Formats: sequence, C-alpha cells, structure tokens
Amino acid sequence: MKNEDVFARYSRQIFIEEIGLEGQRKIRNAKVLVIGAGGLGSPVIQYLAAAGIGKLGVSDFDEVELHNLNRQTIHNENSVGVSKVKSAEEFVKKLNHQVRFIGIEQKINEANAKEIVSGFDIIIDGSDNFKTRYLVNDVCVRLKKPLVYGSILGFSGQVAIFNCKGSKNLRDIFPEPPFDENLPDCDSLGVLGALPGIVGSMMANLTLKIITDLPLQLNQLTLIDTLEWRFQTVDF
Repeated sequence: MKNEDVFARYSRQIFIEEIGLEGQRKIRNAKVLVIGAGGLGSPVIQYLAAAGIGKLGVSDFDEVELHNLNRQTIHNENSVGVSKVKSAEEFVKKLNHQVRFIGIEQKINEANAKEIVSGFDIIIDGSDNFKTRYLVNDVCVRLKKPLVYGSILGFSGQVAIFNCKGSKNLRDIFPEPPFDENLPDCDSLGVLGALPGIVGSMMANLTLKIITDLPLQLNQLTLIDTLEWRFQTVDF
C-alpha cells in the first residue's frame, strides 16, 4: 500500500493525540501472541489486526465446531471442521493483508512454551483452562514478557495486565490453580455470546495501550458482571 493509503487506513488512530504517527509505528512494529482463537481470542485478533499489528501470532490446536459460532466471531459456518488457526488466518488476511500472521497449530505445553513465547513482545492469554493459564504466566515471568489476561464464564469476566513494567503476576493474586479440575467452565455452564466480545475488546485495548506507552492501571484486576452491569477493580 502507498503511504497515503496507510495513513488513510489508520487515520482515526493517528488523529488521537496520545497515539499519532509515532504510536502507529509502534503498533506496526509490535509482535503479539494470542493464545487461543476462541471466544476471547476472536475479538482480540479482530481488533489487533484492524489496528495494524505488524506480527500477530495465534496459537491454538482445536478445530471450529458449530457451537463455537455464537461467540467466536472470526469463524463462520464454512469454518466448521477447519483448524481455528487456519480460520483465523483467513479472517486476518481478508481484514488486513499488511499484518504478518504467524499460525501455531500446537497446544502450549511445558516443552514448547518458552520457544513459542520468546518470539513475541506481548502475550495475550485467551485460554480456557487453569493449567495453560499458569504455565503461560510462569513462562512470561521467566522471559520478562507482559501478559494480558482475561477469563469469562456465564455473564462474568475478568481482565488484568500481569508482569508489565515490574508489576505483579497471576500468582500474586491467585498463588495456585484450583485443585478441582472439574470446576465449571463454559462447556458446562455456558457463556452469553456478547460477553467474550466485551472482555476480549478490553484485552485488545489494554494491549494497544502497552504498545503505545499509554497510562496503565497495573496490579489491578477488573471484574465484569454483565448481568447486573457492574464493573469493579480489585488492587493486589
């Protein structure tokens, strides 16, 4: 694309005084990894690609299923049976061909987590299980990578930034994962489709704030209750 076309595409971001051309350059040069291309990953991928992230990695090992489509909005009916990574790549290419998409069709585990995470500046955890969340957190701590965290269930969600500019991490607020592996999750209790859109958009917003050096509320967990429409923060 010509320079004038690039400016036109991102002009509404560039016009923001706190971002400007320098901020857009930072977005273009950023390397972000999204773990999970599901409910939370969908809006994160969508808005980061739209913003012009230079290198966007997506890690997922699952395939699109019909029941995903009420909330995982980067996928569609034609994606059913296709790997979520490939479906996400197709979405990003159609939205913004300038974004360098890095597909990682692997389950993050102790053997590969360090290698995968090390290639990116910021990690976004949109996973759906405690084992992955704590593994990703611990690797980010060791590698000094900022981690944008989110979780959802039913009508409720949580968002936080961990391990950023010397801030605390997941274990500082929740030292150990729950012992009960049979705790309720979205598969058993469900999730209203718009909720991950709200929480994932907040995660994307926080990521862009980190990239562009905007003020951050660190050591703070945001609790979202969309049933009673209450938002509160907990310092830790």
